[in-house]
Amino acid sequence: MRAKLKALFRLAVATDAEATQAPDGTWTTRCLHCRTRLQVAGDGEALGGSSLEHVVPQAWFGQRAAAALTAQVGGDRDDARNLAVACRTCNQDKGKGPDARGPTDARAYEVVEMLLAKRLARWRAPTH
Repeated sequence: MRAKLKALFRLAVATDAEATQAPDGTWTTRCLHCRTRLQVAGDGEALGGSSLEHVVPQAWFGQRAAAALTAQVGGDRDDARNLAVACRTCNQDKGKGPDARGPTDARAYEVVEMLLAKRLARWRAPTH
């Protein structure tokens, strides 16, 4: 796994108020969508079915219709507030549905807005 991706995984779990870290460094949290239990190694390696979720889809950045959502994460697709751990199935389903339909689709916008609210509710400031 690429170093940048591992760093983003670490950022996602470190800022997830529901994530806990075991003495061996392994993080445990829940899928942002379905709440399946997921794990990420202390070095940021995805374990099992974990995947990195960009809550507001990366392709939505720069689109006027998504401006209100992207502003909530500082306009940065890799901002910690826009990163979450999700199971592969949910992440892939979102990629084929709301992500693909774009922010001008009312239902897609609603789904992403709801997921962002869930992520922000699980927010904790990073401890550096």
